[in-house]
Amino acid sequence: MSARFLATSAIAISSVSIAAIMFIASNRSEMTVPAPTVFQVPKLPAEPQITSAPLLNVPSTELAPSPVSFRPVQPEPIQAEEPLPPVEPPSRTWTRELAVGDTLDSMLSDAGIDATDRAEIALALGAEYDLRRLRPGHSITVVATAADQLRSVELAVEDGVRIEVTLSETLSTRVVSPEPDTVILARKTEIETSISNALSSAKIPVRFAVDLAQMLSGTVDFRRDLTGGETLRLLWREKSIDGERVGQSELIFAALEVDDRVYEIAWPDDDNGRATIYVDGELLRVFAQPVEGARLSSVFGRRKHPVYGNVRMHTGVDFAAARGTPVHATAPGRVSYVGWRGGYGRVVEIAHGSDTVTRYTHLSATADGLAKGQRVEASEMVGRVGSSGTATGPNLHYEVLVDGRPTDPLSDNRLAAAANNEVESEAARKRLRNARAQLEKQLGNPVAKKSESSS
Repeated sequence: MSARFLATSAIAISSVSIAAIMFIASNRSEMTVPAPTVFQVPKLPAEPQITSAPLLNVPSTELAPSPVSFRPVQPEPIQAEEPLPPVEPPSRTWTRELAVGDTLDSMLSDAGIDATDRAEIALALGAEYDLRRLRPGHSITVVATAADQLRSVELAVEDGVRIEVTLSETLSTRVVSPEPDTVILARKTEIETSISNALSSAKIPVRFAVDLAQMLSGTVDFRRDLTGGETLRLLWREKSIDGERVGQSELIFAALEVDDRVYEIAWPDDDNGRATIYVDGELLRVFAQPVEGARLSSVFGRRKHPVYGNVRMHTGVDFAAARGTPVHATAPGRVSYVGWRGGYGRVVEIAHGSDTVTRYTHLSATADGLAKGQRVEASEMVGRVGSSGTATGPNLHYEVLVDGRPTDPLSDNRLAAAANNEVESEAARKRLRNARAQLEKQLGNPVAKKSESSS
């Protein structure tokens, strides 16, 4: 039974297969087969011909590869042409001018500085500047970091001078003084009532009236001899910073015509401190000023005492000048005293012959090695301006004593006679000629003429 079933199944399968093959063959003849697509393949470059000849005429042993070690290349550091500036931490600046009633301590306190630092800063500033001279218009500048760490304090005073205190690991102080410009000026004016009024109307520094009185004292009586119509010509120098005048103006030459006589004064242009006085071209005397370029702040005679307030006899003349300014002997002589004398403070006294003594007081220091019995010449430095003793500020109190009694230093001729002996006449006359020529040149300057006419 099963054998018959298997035989029948095989015959059925064969019949189906033959029928399928015949159907496919009959349909293939009727189908259109598309032509195959031809792709163009680019030609490859010809392979290089390798020859058997060696490239280099070297033994094959030397062509053997050697072991290669690979190391990472370290980049070279880039060198900057200039070192980079240090980065400053952010800071804040506090600035204020002194007003009436302000003190240095109150200003520093307002800037947020504690008491200990205020004391150190005051000591540092006081070592370079007399803090008693502080006045409205001076200013304080404080620089601190954003974290309120104090960096510097600056005190700006007169004439553009600044005292800087720097606070870092150590405290340091320096004084910055700007370099001023110097200008030479000349004026010609006529005296109607007084020299002071004539100077003021001609826009000439009025303080020159005191200098002229000092030089011509004992020769010209300004109250009696000046009746009006006298001619005065002046030549002087001024210093300025950014167009603002600083310091005191200094006379170079003056010519005063009184009663057909001509009085001429030529101030020195060097450090010898001597002014020469002429009458009608003839040398009258030499005045060796004790402090060069100083301002005569008080004359001989009765006055109200600046400290005690009562009226007292002022036995000398005062020259106002900055602390440390050199003080010179006004005539040759011999040192008779060096030391301290009560209200005079530090003092130097010089004997000129047997009857005349000059006294230099309120000194901050005496010249190195100066001692009693030492010989000094006219204009030789004997000390420096200070405020020792009873004084309201730096100045030189200068006295002339004759037989132990004070006399007016601006009218006594004994010292002038002593100084005259040391003047070379030809050098003095050359200075006079130069001063005259410079005055005429300046008065001929259009600017000087314009100033003169406008006054």
